[in-house]
Amino acid sequence: MDPRLVVLLYWYRRRQRSRRRQNRRFWVHPINQESVRTITFEKLFENLRNDEKMFFNYFRMSIESFEKLLTRLENSSLPKSNTNMRKCISTKMKLAICLRYLASGCSMKDLHYSYKVGVSTISGIIWDVCWTLWHVLQEEYLQTPSTESEWMNIVEGFERKTNFPHCLGAIDGKHIKILKPPHSGSMYFNYKDYFSIVLLAVVDSEYRFIYVDIGSYGKDCDSTILKNSVLWKKVNDGSLNIPKPMPLLEGGESTPYVFIGDEGFALHNNLLRPFGGTHLDFRKKIFNYRLNRARRYVECAFGILAGKWRILHKAIDVSPSLSTEIIKACVLHNYVRENDGHNFEDVANPALFENIQSTSVRNVQANSVRSIFSHYFLSNEGSVPWQNEYI
Repeated sequence: MDPRLVVLLYWYRRRQRSRRRQNRRFWVHPINQESVRTITFEKLFENLRNDEKMFFNYFRMSIESFEKLLTRLENSSLPKSNTNMRKCISTKMKLAICLRYLASGCSMKDLHYSYKVGVSTISGIIWDVCWTLWHVLQEEYLQTPSTESEWMNIVEGFERKTNFPHCLGAIDGKHIKILKPPHSGSMYFNYKDYFSIVLLAVVDSEYRFIYVDIGSYGKDCDSTILKNSVLWKKVNDGSLNIPKPMPLLEGGESTPYVFIGDEGFALHNNLLRPFGGTHLDFRKKIFNYRLNRARRYVECAFGILAGKWRILHKAIDVSPSLSTEIIKACVLHNYVRENDGHNFEDVANPALFENIQSTSVRNVQANSVRSIFSHYFLSNEGSVPWQNEYI
């Protein structure tokens, strides 16, 4: 083709695009005008404040918790400055938009009509607020224990509530549904035949997350994700400060402190999983019951999380990077748990999150640790009166 024709065609298309820009009807659509937006939001917020129950249902937290959280965000990098062209959106409105998106699971288009804010602006607000929430709250409300005394508090909680000794936490990995990212191939495609991001979490006996790993591909299994996590690297290099092994019974063999998980994890000295198979003897059935009784705390924590933040009820229809930031807002689970307690009526069906595919790796030394626990649960000191009724 003649180079002159190429230049002429380029100039023509550029001129057409320029004309289309000049023909724009509005700089800001009337429905998104600052005055309309402010009046609508302030009226809604004031009505909600006058009814505490309605406020809690709308934002999934009490008025006091909202105000406390707003104060934290006001002192962060989230607030913006007004310009000569327009006024910025207030931090209160940004927080309200983000919380409503997480709590209801509605689309950004729905929020656009409710709050009179553009869809692209809402997307940016959700990203900014979720990112800020993680960095503002994570250090205080989702801090992994780093001292022996902190770990022992968790151990005592599990032993008191579940009769499971030496338990550092219940661990599980769950698939969070997302829409297929462009050009991602099968990276996010899991064995359940849908696309997902994996949330790996460790939970204490108060249904609080003490560690999360977010953003792994849906194709990955629990063992792989845990092996590559910061938590497991600290377990292996000793920097997690886990208490030293102690006997389960006086005068017995020293037994390490352990995390407990399901069949998706490989057996390890510091991680117990149930015995596999269907034809198990009495000892193994008792062990599986006792382990699953303690492990249910992580399942309940996922249920409470999804029951309160309904965005997790559906496939998240944003990019994987934004999906990861949205899931990181699970730090709000701990925040609300600490400030408002929890309501089991909010607990969703754990089936909303699909379990990771099970794996099987034989570890002779870890098998001996599991054997010590299984025999302990049959002893006079370690057994509970009702355990035989559940096998």
